[in-house]
Parts: sequence; structure tokens; C-alpha cells
Amino acid sequence: MVTASLVKELREKTGAGMMDCKKVLTETDGDMEKAIELLRERGIAKAAKKSGRVAAEGLVEAYIAEDGKSGAVVEVNSETDFVAKNAEFKEFVTNIAKQVLDTNPKDVDELLAQQANFEPGKTVQEVLVEKIATIGENMNIRRFARFESDGLVEKYIHGDGKIAVLVNMKKGTPETAKDICMQIAAARPEYVKKDDVPQERVDKEMEILKVQTMNEGKPEAIAEKIVLGRIGKFYEEICLVDQAFVKDPNMKVSELLKEKDSEVTAFERFEKGEGIEKKEENFAEEVMNQLK
Repeated sequence: MVTASLVKELREKTGAGMMDCKKVLTETDGDMEKAIELLRERGIAKAAKKSGRVAAEGLVEAYIAEDGKSGAVVEVNSETDFVAKNAEFKEFVTNIAKQVLDTNPKDVDELLAQQANFEPGKTVQEVLVEKIATIGENMNIRRFARFESDGLVEKYIHGDGKIAVLVNMKKGTPETAKDICMQIAAARPEYVKKDDVPQERVDKEMEILKVQTMNEGKPEAIAEKIVLGRIGKFYEEICLVDQAFVKDPNMKVSELLKEKDSEVTAFERFEKGEGIEKKEENFAEEVMNQLK
């Protein structure tokens, strides 16, 4: 069954019209991913953003070692933006980033079980529970990443903790690394280079582009050639080195790196609340339900 909420979700993810969304959802029996693909094939939706709306509160933070050879980035969520601005919460998030950098846990569960470097005699989990009690909101440590480098690690925080970027450079200067961090924050690449993109992702994109091209009236043989040209645009969107440099759009990031004799080996980009759907409260409806 295709519900109004499902149509609304598809519309928010693709920007397509209400009737187009309802039509493809009906055709795909409510399968969101297949519906997005159909819209793209028909040229109605330009991109399929799986993450959906960014809706959770909290902070992302990054911390770099004094020697610049290692760094960590974390996301800690809270219920409201008000708590995210709380000095005690901010200090806790910074301490978590330091803990990750110092102890290199393999996952969040291992991090929570560790002895807290910033509160001796307590585990990270126990400190988290105490913060929930004193601050008065539910909080959770959602994710983290950590890099060690033979070259350098650099960070960039945007929007007072809304976006955090951590970059691992095999070689380069702090200035170039900072430019790369800002590039990643602004342009949202998913991979460093083409070779990093999973083949199944490329195959799926080429399949969508082929159907899209044939829907434009092109014969299949010609459509395949057109797709080979259009796949380059796909790489330009998701691969860091193929993107136009935000500070100078006439230059590719690959050209910047070559000019600066620099090399990026890995990066992480955390955006606060990315992929988390936050429940929309309808207080009038809540009161009516209670009255009933």
C-alpha cells in the first residue's frame, strides 16, 4: 500500500512532483530504492540521496595529535540543539575525540567499555550515563573514525560543529591539507579516486544512465556510447580528485594536488545527524488523541 507519508518521503529525497512519486511507488509496490531508480531513469530525479533529511541534534568534533601524525573525528547526538550548545556537552564531545585518538577502539561498544581517560575510575559508558542524568537529555556516541599517517592528518570543523572533516595526507603541507578539508566539507565527495568506487556502484549508475538515455529516444547502440561520456560526470560528483576545486573551479583537485606535490590517502566527512530521521512532533494531534 502506498501511503501519503511514503509519497512525502520520496518527494523530499528526490524533489520530484507528488503525482510522479505516487506513480512510481505504485509501480514498485512501495519499494523506496526502486522508486528512486525509476525517477532517475525517467530524468525526473537528479540524484538518489539515501541518507534522507539531516534531522538529529548534537555535535561532530575532530581532534589532532600535537605532532600532526594522527587524528580522530566523532559524532555525539543529543535530543535538542539547545543541549548541543551546552559547555558541558561540548567538553564531553571533545574528550570523546581525545579518547578515540589515544586508545584506538575498534568500535563504539569497545569505546564505551573503556576506562575514561578524562574521568579516572569510570568507564566511558558510566560517564555518558552521568551526563544524561545531569544535562537531562538522552545522548549517544554514534560513530567515530581515526587516522594515523606517515605524512600528516588535518581537520576542519564547519558551522560550530555541524560538519567535521578529517583528512589523511601521505604528503603535503598543512595549508594544502586545510584546503582539501574545506573541499570535502563543501563538495561532499564519497571516495578519493575512481579506483575506490565499488564496481557494483558503477554498474548500477551506468544501467540507470542507459535507461535514462534510451528514454530520451536514443537507439541502444548510441545510448551506450553516450553513457560512457556521462559516467565522467558521476565520477566528478563522488570522487575527490575529479572534482572542481572550490577555491578555483577552473582547476581540478587532482591538478591542485599535483601542483602542491601532495597526496590524499583517506578522508572522513561527518555531518551532524546525517541519515537519522527525527520524529516530527504534532502537539495538536497529540492532544486530540489523548482526548479521544
